[in-house]
Amino acid sequence: MPQHPPLTLYALLGTHAGTEALKSGRVSSPLVHVQYADVKVINTQFKPLIRDAKYDFGELAIATYLQGYEYRKPYVLLPATILGRGQHHTIFYNASRGPLSPRELNGRRVGVRAYTQTTGAWVRGFLADDYGVDLRSITWVTFEEPHLAEYREPAHVTRADEGKTLKQMLLDGEIDAAILGDVAEEGPIKHLIPNHAAEGQRWAHAHGGVPINHMAVIREPIARSRPDVVREVYRMLKESRAAAALPAGPDDPLRIGVAANRASLEQMVAYAFQQGLISRCPTADELFADAVRILGAAAH
Repeated sequence: MPQHPPLTLYALLGTHAGTEALKSGRVSSPLVHVQYADVKVINTQFKPLIRDAKYDFGELAIATYLQGYEYRKPYVLLPATILGRGQHHTIFYNASRGPLSPRELNGRRVGVRAYTQTTGAWVRGFLADDYGVDLRSITWVTFEEPHLAEYREPAHVTRADEGKTLKQMLLDGEIDAAILGDVAEEGPIKHLIPNHAAEGQRWAHAHGGVPINHMAVIREPIARSRPDVVREVYRMLKESRAAAALPAGPDDPLRIGVAANRASLEQMVAYAFQQGLISRCPTADELFADAVRILGAAAH
């Protein structure tokens, strides 16, 4: 059988704990050469990735991937979490306007960068499940359009006026809470969930692990024509992840393999369906079917 030549992949991949060894060259391959896009904020490139298939390989927000899967975008999902974290610390309120608890959000206005943002989907999910919040009673104030051009937002989603910013709207009292992401408290801006670290760990242990943010994807035409490249990319991801000093079990934010990612992935699928991001609930086995066909037992 003739040997395939090395292939260069144009990649969208940030420098994270699990990718540092790969990006630094400590993990490499004679079969795959990776050309990394020079991107400071990775999520700014998710739209061109999913709309235009701009990158051969990389990381993609899992909510965006699920929408892309529904609209048959040409990417194969690999069972490798590139970025994962707790989410209970990402929602804030303005304490100068008085106390506020998660259970008091019904009927209020909550800001989030985009309705389809993965962090927002996780936060809405546990607000509904654990705090009894009626998500449809909330006006979700957003600042960016969805990554998928085909998607239409629900009626209770609105766009902020041009020039407005999430943080300033919270300070000015134009919204009651805001999903600001992985930032610290500042002045009157306080965590909506005071015991967020303990709650996040409890939630992870009860729901299959630390919430997935980004997972690895590779373009479907490459997966179809060069399964050897897919196997090599997955090997490198596994070795790079193994080089990072991270906890095991449900506290591991960067899980590798179908079994390790199944529960968290299917929880996100359920949340995405409940929130109107997708119209049906594919199983983890459906989502990983192409990867498993190529990787075989290594995928599990």
